[in-house]
Amino acid sequence: MKPEKIGMIGLGTMGWQMAANLCRAGHPVLAYDIEASRREKFAQEFSTAAPRRPADLAAASIIITMLPNGAAVRQALTEGGAASLVNTLNPGSVVLDTTSSVPAGTREMGALLARRGVGMVDAGVSGAVVGAIDGNLVFMIGGEDAAVERVRPVLSILGKRMFRMGALGSGHAMKAMNNLVSAAGFAAACEALIIGRRVGLDPAAMIEVFNASTGRNFSTEKSMGKIVAGTFDTSFSLGLFAKDVKIAADLADEAAFASPISHAVCNWMAEARDHLGGAGDHTLAYTYWDAKRSGQ
Repeated sequence: MKPEKIGMIGLGTMGWQMAANLCRAGHPVLAYDIEASRREKFAQEFSTAAPRRPADLAAASIIITMLPNGAAVRQALTEGGAASLVNTLNPGSVVLDTTSSVPAGTREMGALLARRGVGMVDAGVSGAVVGAIDGNLVFMIGGEDAAVERVRPVLSILGKRMFRMGALGSGHAMKAMNNLVSAAGFAAACEALIIGRRVGLDPAAMIEVFNASTGRNFSTEKSMGKIVAGTFDTSFSLGLFAKDVKIAADLADEAAFASPISHAVCNWMAEARDHLGGAGDHTLAYTYWDAKRSGQ
């Protein structure tokens, strides 16, 4: 594809790597982050300007957001009143939201952008930091056909697998469902380790059995060994994980489904977050659950 002027909003662990890959692919990227030091470091490393506010990205034909939640996306796109991105993006441009957001909020944001002739695509992301570094992310995509096709070449730089889920908001709904399943597997694996230790099983041996048997899941393969080793460094925060599971539980309520599993996992994750704070890695939840069930 020919070089495309791209605006990136959010230079956290995922956003930085995504923007870097776009630069390496030859696209001019203006990258904004709420932390001035981060956006200035990116500008220096990739020889580009350092925008001081989101509205400075208005000339971009594609805006990518990778932020903590949908509220942050809305703020970035609407702050500045008449000078905001919502009011200054060129008709025909597209906002590509890779944040894990509430689908209803995504649809509301899409309606605001549509009034100016700007498209919106929601693309939930899976693959963690290693996927962002390697350009091997998985995208769950929602939006109108024209907008999706407009951003597909950019997505192909960032990831290798794209799943079209339906209308705007469906990508974010799918991301919530994916993270619900992931969180349920994580919670079950943690509980099994806690129980197993108390009945005399060796945690390292348990993990080996899980991964050779039907209990195998992402957490048994990637997280449990680090938990046993006490490193807790899988790089996805407890606060974000709890937020994503809450989106899934809320969607269940909207669908009028009792969803006992999603609500149990949601409450368990939220309890750990409330006691430990949300900034640390999600694997730290194990330490709280283990201590709580030991009466400490």
